Amino acid sequence: MENLDPRVLFDVVDLLGVLANGVLGGAVARQMRMDLVGFVVLAVVSGLGGGMLRDTLLQVGFPVALTNSAYLSTAIAGAVIAFFLQLRGRWTNRVLVVADALALGCWAATGTSKALGAGLGWLPSIMIGVVTAVGGGMIRDIAVGRVPLIFGGNTLYATGAVVGSLQMAVLHEAGRPNWGMAASILTAATLTVLARRRGWRLPGAGEWNVRLPGPREWPRPRLLRRPRRRDRDREQGPEPSG
Repeated sequence: MENLDPRVLFDVVDLLGVLANGVLGGAVARQMRMDLVGFVVLAVVSGLGGGMLRDTLLQVGFPVALTNSAYLSTAIAGAVIAFFLQLRGRWTNRVLVVADALALGCWAATGTSKALGAGLGWLPSIMIGVVTAVGGGMIRDIAVGRVPLIFGGNTLYATGAVVGSLQMAVLHEAGRPNWGMAASILTAATLTVLARRRGWRLPGAGEWNVRLPGPREWPRPRLLRRPRRRDRDREQGPEPSG
């Protein structure tokens, strides 16, 4: 156990997330009544889209999903599982939610770490981390013609990716990338699962609006009227006699 490389554990979590998101992509394909091709496409996009988008933006060579066959085969395996099995039940849903939440933190940390290693600053690196974590789901939703769930109406998801990316950025700069990866996975997973269980959401438009008065409600300035000659004479009184 002492000689266990933590990167092996991170790779396991990474592939577990690819499998879980492949299954989730297949579940969307089942809802849309697609054939096996649709299952595979949505599974690959859902499980690998964020990482491929990350590597394309960073221009660091071919995407890892194309150079490491384990990723593509795992995503396709998720599509096959979703195609042949009707994944229903409370425990099945819980397993997929936890696996997806763990992968969220892992992908956020990986994207942030790669961006920092490529020479980007904190803010763009955190953005790359979030894109890595949620990009696949966004592309999947757009592919089936619906608004991405992370844009609102869903429990906290992208927020967990932001927190995980921020943790990774801080610990990476402190020279503790493995600690950053572990912290990102645990924090993002905990926040995401709790948000789903308790229904935590970000406030939407209309909840914190500040109402500005309309044109008719603005106070009208009072115009100062120049006094007439007769009024001025009345205020000054009669002229003194000589």
